[in-house]
Amino acid sequence: MSTTNTVVASSAGTIASDPVPVHRIVDVDGIPMSALLIEVPEPRAVILAVHGGATNSAYFDCPGHPRLSLLHTAAALGFTVLALDRPGYGSSNPHATELVDPDVRVDVTYAALERHLEGIDRGAGVFVLAHSIGCELATRLAADDRGDAFLGIELSGTGREQQPLAQEILGVTARNADPIAVRELLWQPSRLYPEELFGGLPIASRTPKYEGDVVRSWPRENFPNLAARVNIPVHFTAGEYEHVWRNDPEALLTVAELFTAAPRVVVDKQFDGGHNLSLGYTATAYHLRVLAFVEECIAGRSEFADLTTDDSTAAHASHGR
Repeated sequence: MSTTNTVVASSAGTIASDPVPVHRIVDVDGIPMSALLIEVPEPRAVILAVHGGATNSAYFDCPGHPRLSLLHTAAALGFTVLALDRPGYGSSNPHATELVDPDVRVDVTYAALERHLEGIDRGAGVFVLAHSIGCELATRLAADDRGDAFLGIELSGTGREQQPLAQEILGVTARNADPIAVRELLWQPSRLYPEELFGGLPIASRTPKYEGDVVRSWPRENFPNLAARVNIPVHFTAGEYEHVWRNDPEALLTVAELFTAAPRVVVDKQFDGGHNLSLGYTATAYHLRVLAFVEECIAGRSEFADLTTDDSTAAHASHGR
């Protein structure tokens, strides 16, 4: 596969002492895959951030509000973050027809991850954080045989069953859905978000046509089948004011029970959080909770490695006798 790197400094608001996010494009077999990258020296780990629908990687940099940005918060705590534009978004949008097959999207994403991180210190490894329909791609990555290498995964803005109002609004084709009703569903209550971000216009992006099929088959078919194949720690967060997906205790337990092979599943509810957790006023609190979980995954992986080394040494010594 050929590789081409393009790096452009981000114009988003930054904190002077922070590393600067850069916009990057790598080539994956002729498909340009764009991303925002914020890199720190000697990172604890790398966060692969996967955005939701009708947006792009800017979702994780909260335009104009660096304090709420996942990129800045994580970098301040020693994490490198790669916010990838999903296949069919960003620079790869013109190639969306080549990315209809989910297996192709998974392979392209893994290849893009490797190319974006080429020569970059990964610390303890890569942790995947995903939002909304981006959770479909993230769960596919984790369910893949290559996914066992990830430290863990965080999912938010998704679920098994939609709330009644969401079923009424979204239960028609996306083409006929009332855009005002959809906006209200995704962004209320408005007090949770900076005024200029309400509605998502600063982070809006063209949506590939294949996404309609992804949305329809996700909650009751693909989510359960894929979740059962995830063998890494899972953190699942529901906003207190999530209006699309059920977020009551019974519904959250149902989600947790999908991950039958995961060594650990933690379900959380974010106080004063809506559907778009990384853009609200409680985004910093949400990101800190997830990063705390990442630290636990690092500790667990290190402990496992130590035990494996000890067992290997003991076995070798026994064999020597």
